[in-house]
Amino acid sequence: MTQPSYPHARAVGSRVLAHLAHQTVLARERGEVDLAPEPDLDAIEAIIDTAFWASLRREEGYTPTISLAFLPPARAVRPLTFEPRIPLAPDALARLAPAVKQSGIHLGVWREAGTEVGTSAGELCAWGTTRTLPALCFVLEVVAPGLLVVKYPHGVAGKFVNIVVIEGDQMKIVDEQGASIPDCPEVVSALLGFDSPGSWTGTVNVFVRLAASMRAHGRGGALLVVPADSERWRQSIVQPIRYSVVPPFREIAALMAHIDTERERRQWQDELTHAVDAVAGLTAVDGATVMNDRYELLAFAVKIARHAESARVEEVMVTEPVEGMGASVLHPSQFGGTRHLSAAQFVFDQRNASALVASQDGRFTIFQWSPCEEMVHAHRVEALLL
Repeated sequence: MTQPSYPHARAVGSRVLAHLAHQTVLARERGEVDLAPEPDLDAIEAIIDTAFWASLRREEGYTPTISLAFLPPARAVRPLTFEPRIPLAPDALARLAPAVKQSGIHLGVWREAGTEVGTSAGELCAWGTTRTLPALCFVLEVVAPGLLVVKYPHGVAGKFVNIVVIEGDQMKIVDEQGASIPDCPEVVSALLGFDSPGSWTGTVNVFVRLAASMRAHGRGGALLVVPADSERWRQSIVQPIRYSVVPPFREIAALMAHIDTERERRQWQDELTHAVDAVAGLTAVDGATVMNDRYELLAFAVKIARHAESARVEEVMVTEPVEGMGASVLHPSQFGGTRHLSAAQFVFDQRNASALVASQDGRFTIFQWSPCEEMVHAHRVEALLL
């Protein structure tokens, strides 16, 4: 196998290998079975290298977006298989990309025995497509030109955990200790992958889904999460509220109150996804959307105003769960625009509330009041949402 020519392929390969090996040990200690085969270092480096160069190509005017999964066809559920196998190469990935563009479809990659025309023994080849992956399967997703994400399925349907985000000459290795910072929100811990699978039917699941859906629509937006047993949040909103939701939209609340049997879980997941997307879509409207902590939608397109008895927020602690990124204390205007500034002011005034803010450029920040630091804490989590 030739050495990768993309420097970051070699730079992160050993880190990814070590991370997956560690997670495999932990999974086996928990008694989990049906884990994906562990990739070797050469395979990790080759897949990252090939995917990077493929991401810079254009096929019929389109930029390739593709998800590569390292597993043999025998471990896939109802796979679509190719004959002959296709040797892994940038031009081949660019040609195949339109066929696997839809979310949830992965191009399977494995070493072939060399029996196929044009392949040699041990060569990495694309063998077909699959929608179902075993837990801890190595996945490389091409998001945009030069933007790659290495991740693995958490073991719960639809849930992936990011290991590293690579963008051109920059790479962000997700910090496994990111959840240990004081006052870390549960949603951040969940995105880091340290929650138990059972919690994915609970509160964290809803707000992780909302964050992902808000980021996906690409318009930017803000979601304010307020206590259900208090109306004090209205004192930080310009009155009258133009778009109140009367009665409150309770579809998410109803779904979370009744989780169907395992046989019906897929339908329940689909209904929850549709309800979450409906709420997230409202965040694209200018202003902020308001939901209480019982998942009831109260208003959208609201304008945030400083509470009459409150001072202006002057400092915000900013952290990102990425290795080498320490905490910094900034004025809110230094790391975002009007949307970030108003969200920081809202949380400063309403300290039992949270604010989820998506930028048009893909950044995502969760604002919460930190009792430990006695200031607003801005958790940047876009590296976990890609």
